[in-house]
Amino acid sequence: MKDETSGIYGLVLAGGQSSRMKAEKSALCYHGVPQVQYCFDLLAVFCAKVFVSIRNEQLDLADLRRYPRIHDQLEGGGPIVGILSAMKTHPQVAWLVLACDLPYVEKDTIETLVEHRNILKIATVFSGQDDGLPEPLCAIYEQSIQKILLDALKSGHRSPRKTLIESDAELLKPSNPRWLQNVNSPEEYGRAKAELDEQVRGDG
Repeated sequence: MKDETSGIYGLVLAGGQSSRMKAEKSALCYHGVPQVQYCFDLLAVFCAKVFVSIRNEQLDLADLRRYPRIHDQLEGGGPIVGILSAMKTHPQVAWLVLACDLPYVEKDTIETLVEHRNILKIATVFSGQDDGLPEPLCAIYEQSIQKILLDALKSGHRSPRKTLIESDAELLKPSNPRWLQNVNSPEEYGRAKAELDEQVRGDG
């Protein structure tokens, strides 16, 4: 798989503030390991290299030191800064981005993105099941989107989704609507973990 996708690097977005969760989302366990490890290992199957995107305040976090990291290099924060910082660090590749708050993402999710990647578009993304809007935190970003994202950030627009809506992105319909369900609170975490644990028991 890596031979076919050597032009794609992986980026695990672990720099969120986690204000509602009141805990580092990257450290939560849904699959028996911290979510940052689960995401990192998942992307490593498909990408030539994988990095973890972090805020500057996270540089000393022991749990993240074992991973190759890219810290924010622009002001403003948020996923758009993490993506742009990665593009600035390695400008020769496309970036497969995955956020730590999407616990239902699995191998089939990433495989679908890679197999349907359209290098002629600025990005390849899933569309939301309910609203049809692009999901920016599980997507492949081509380098051609870098200037568009940078201009958006300079204009005060920090939402990658808004940029994707207004640009020419390849939209994919997820075969499993749960793939894109994010988890932002302790209550949502408890429900998601219980569901995923039950799924493991059922598969066993």
